[in-house]
Amino acid sequence: MALIGKMLIAQGGGPTAVINESLVGIIKEARRNPNVTHVYGALNGVQGIAEETFVDLTYETEENLECIAQTPGSILLSTRIKPDEEYLMRMFEVMRHHDVRYFMYIGGNDSAETVRIIKDFARKEDYELVAMHVPKTIDNDLLENDHTPGFGSAARYVLQAFRGVEKDNMAMGGIYIGIIMGRHAGFLTAAAALAQQSEDEGPHLVYVPEIPFKLSKFLDDVEEVYNKFGRCTIAVSEGLADEEGKPVITQLMESDVDDHGNVQLSGNGLLGDMLAEHVKKRLKIDRVRADTFGYLQRSFLGVRSDTDAKEAREAGEVAAKLAFKGLSGSVALKRIPPYRINYELVPVESVARLSKVMPREFMNEEGNYVSEAFIKYAKPLIGNNIPEIAVLRSPAVTKSFHLKEQAEKEQEEKEL
Repeated sequence: MALIGKMLIAQGGGPTAVINESLVGIIKEARRNPNVTHVYGALNGVQGIAEETFVDLTYETEENLECIAQTPGSILLSTRIKPDEEYLMRMFEVMRHHDVRYFMYIGGNDSAETVRIIKDFARKEDYELVAMHVPKTIDNDLLENDHTPGFGSAARYVLQAFRGVEKDNMAMGGIYIGIIMGRHAGFLTAAAALAQQSEDEGPHLVYVPEIPFKLSKFLDDVEEVYNKFGRCTIAVSEGLADEEGKPVITQLMESDVDDHGNVQLSGNGLLGDMLAEHVKKRLKIDRVRADTFGYLQRSFLGVRSDTDAKEAREAGEVAAKLAFKGLSGSVALKRIPPYRINYELVPVESVARLSKVMPREFMNEEGNYVSEAFIKYAKPLIGNNIPEIAVLRSPAVTKSFHLKEQAEKEQEEKEL
């Protein structure tokens, strides 16, 4: 027998360019289901549930929902609070008070863990509740998923940013270092390689957390590229770690730790500054620049993958359809070659807490650039109509004045 009651939706963790597509997909499916009496949204994720800060999404117009779907960032707002058992029990009690029978949480592995615990509370209390996790993260590090909604759009931004900055670096010469998000997984940093259109164009080097970082090897690589092309454009993951697995940035500072126990890696610029300083000392050149991309890559307005948006919407729709069958768990994106996506329900326990990393085969043997396997994997995810970058095809003009000067100089030398 179908459950009759309210649906509660929340968004957790870092926003993306397409997270609201999943939200709208859920809402539209729920509003078509007569067993759902109201569709509530919790503001600020788990915090909004515990504090009973809800909005009634039942009243949103179809037109505004479609505008929301195309809006980057988490429209329901988010939180980085890591709830303990007492906090989670309060959330459950609030849900039970409101007769919530469908709990939908859009987020990463921490959000999946919240779904698992809430469902467990309901089971112990003999309360009928469907709890569903909908995947989202630009890091692309959720287990069971070929890739995650949000990654394709962030990858598209990184690609376009590097394609543009390479033209800047080509014009002026020098070294450019871009620090990209990625605590343990280098998928997003690797996406910078999609910007390269020819061997001499950047990024020339890519460094990810999965490959132990050695400063001496990094400097050797940079010097080799610089000597070859007169410039070097580099993509670096914020989570670079040494052979012992210790983040390189922790060697520079007493790093802050967030509520989830994670070292604060991004937003301070220290990693880029450190690498730039070492390059300056080694190569003895002044034009070395480093940027930390930070929040820009997550929800940049106007830069989103059409593939990513479509799949984020479908993930929300499928999650709702499965929930209405009385099923709980996590929706996972599975790839069918050459490229098609199936949405499967997997146990939420298989997604919660743990993270996946890039396969070693996605990097070259030297560990300083991606492989063809990664390019093949990532290309379908970034969407269509990437802006093209032109190159000059004009023939060179003979240096006649220069040759005239040289000839006159040689003549003068002969006469002497």
